[in-house]
Amino acid sequence: MIVADTNILVYAHRGDSEWHEPARSAIQTLAEGRVSWGLPWACVHEFLAIVTHPRIYEPPSSIVEAADQVEAWLESPVAELLTETGAHWEILRQQLETGRVRGPMVHDARIAALCLDHGATEFWTADRDFGRFPNLKTRNPLQS
Repeated sequence: MIVADTNILVYAHRGDSEWHEPARSAIQTLAEGRVSWGLPWACVHEFLAIVTHPRIYEPPSSIVEAADQVEAWLESPVAELLTETGAHWEILRQQLETGRVRGPMVHDARIAALCLDHGATEFWTADRDFGRFPNLKTRNPLQS
């Protein structure tokens, strides 16, 4: 399973992003492929908050546009929403400790734990901070 981070989802959605085309292409490849791909609920929530925020985008996406985008991704027969399981706390705690996490990085540790718990083979992100989680294989699909 390949899991997409919030930043890749935002860039894929926002046509005004300098990274729009490579991100859109990457997500399209996942959506039309045969390999399962994951959307962590935490990333879906963050995506909705970012693209509809009037201080981040002018104009922001409407909540209807953003929700329609999420639904379009979920129409992919190989898309899966990732949520916490019974093993989440144990995996999260390990990521918190091995990643020497504190403060806002707890959110990243949560995403890393979700990926590991659901057997992600790769986490697609443009955020280098995920390198602090050695058990999580990351790739930036925006770079050739």
